Amino acid sequence: MTPVKQLSEAWQTLPWKKIQRNVFRLQKRIYQAKRRNDVRTVRNLQRLLLRSWSARSLAVRQVSQDNRGKRTAGVDGVASLTPPQRLAYVRRLRDLDQAADPVRRTYLPKPNGELRPLGIPTMFDRARQALVKLVLEPEWEAVFEPNSYGFRPGRSPHDAIEAIFNHIRLKPKFVLDADLEKCFDTINHQALLSKLSTIAPITKLVRSWLKAGIIDRDQTLFPDSGVPQGGVVSPLLMNIALHGFEQDLRAAWPRYHQPAIIRFADDLVILHPDLDTLMLIKAQAEHWLDKIGLHFKLEKTSISHTLTPHQGRVGFDFLGFNIRQYPVGRYKTRSYRGQAGFKTIIKPSRKAQQRHLAHLKQLIRTYRGAAQAGLIGHLNPVIRGWVNYFRCCSAKAIFDRMTKQLFYKLKRWALFRHPRKWWKWCYRRYWRRHLGKIRFSDGTHYLHYHAQTAIKRHTKVIASKSPFDGDWVYWAQRLMRDPLKPLRVVKLLKWQRGKCDNCHLPFSAADVVEVHHVNGNHNDNRYANLSLLHGHCHDLVHGQRC
Repeated sequence: MTPVKQLSEAWQTLPWKKIQRNVFRLQKRIYQAKRRNDVRTVRNLQRLLLRSWSARSLAVRQVSQDNRGKRTAGVDGVASLTPPQRLAYVRRLRDLDQAADPVRRTYLPKPNGELRPLGIPTMFDRARQALVKLVLEPEWEAVFEPNSYGFRPGRSPHDAIEAIFNHIRLKPKFVLDADLEKCFDTINHQALLSKLSTIAPITKLVRSWLKAGIIDRDQTLFPDSGVPQGGVVSPLLMNIALHGFEQDLRAAWPRYHQPAIIRFADDLVILHPDLDTLMLIKAQAEHWLDKIGLHFKLEKTSISHTLTPHQGRVGFDFLGFNIRQYPVGRYKTRSYRGQAGFKTIIKPSRKAQQRHLAHLKQLIRTYRGAAQAGLIGHLNPVIRGWVNYFRCCSAKAIFDRMTKQLFYKLKRWALFRHPRKWWKWCYRRYWRRHLGKIRFSDGTHYLHYHAQTAIKRHTKVIASKSPFDGDWVYWAQRLMRDPLKPLRVVKLLKWQRGKCDNCHLPFSAADVVEVHHVNGNHNDNRYANLSLLHGHCHDLVHGQRC
């Protein structure tokens, strides 16, 4: 056996089950120590976890196998690692004194036409960032504010929407809907490092990443502020910088006049029943954000009311949802101060609908010449992803409208392919009866219509819960009710009791979950032929360069 093959087998045969348990056990102890404010124990456990072989191995596996963006290369040109290289990276992670490598800047288009700058670190820096995240995340998850939902394990946009509903369902309120301008690019370095207040090796590493050069179109830039967007640890650093925003603003007001503040990453809403008080809270928020180098984006900051018109609008949009209250008869719901009652209705925003229809139109035009099965294969993931995101709100009428609009687009697709045929001929060719209903199908593949998706309400996460508290029953049940997961994944999670079929460890909210076809036939989608595996376990089963 060659040395390379021996090293490959050495990586595959590492006791991954034991490694994950060792890392989680230390993370759980860090979380519990921070909850009881035992700082000395937290620091000692963080040093132990930072030096452990298990944490270093897990960090390398995360960036080289689990991360779906692992094929993107940094300035070193490394886009993938062989098993011997992974073992070498694990050994290199013992030395954390190396300076950070420059990051490669690339740009991604945003829906509004602007470009989002991303900083792509080298593979070794990604591994170091993953290791630091394993150490820092349990400490900060123990103290993060209850209404912060973005970039946190076990929390989703739907939890933020449910939090807003809970705050306005009994009383209409004024809403400050705000967005932070260039949140990742303008965070003050000194303010972030002073708030981080952790052990010296991590502080030195984070400072090195913040000051690392940025290679942008053959130019090397050295930033004075900001966190490179695109790094493994960047979202956690952004949440640390914004920690205390909700607590400080609420502490400035008496108990019965405190505002409700819900934040998802750099998007936030502030709710209060009095307009004058809300204006004062806005000024306080701007002063607080100025200390860490952040500001509200003026064109995306507005004040409205959930029930009555204010500045020409009623309600507001947040995370793709439109949140608004409608007046109803006094006998249909409880009244408010002697007035007619109201009902809170949350549904997909108009902009979200328009973006989705434009995406469907582009796909159908792109695949005009493709076979019907190919078009169905490209449309189904887009439709399922959109309806799964919005199925937790009052979207039934909108799903019906989307189905109708999609039918007209498919009708034009069929007539374009057969310009000399009548519409009835095209209809009989491309639409088939399936389970008593007419579906767009070639007899084998069927299009998933929006209207087929049932509305399923979402249960908000308990504010005091965290994936590091060890309550596997609670988090397994939440994972099985995740609105973003397809139906077959949810069913398989229930049948497998929330555990991977290969390593038999529980799935967590941050894990990559993949559907494995047992007999290797990807056209055989019977549930008896399917099982859920971790992303790295799936690679191992298929013998891909693990």
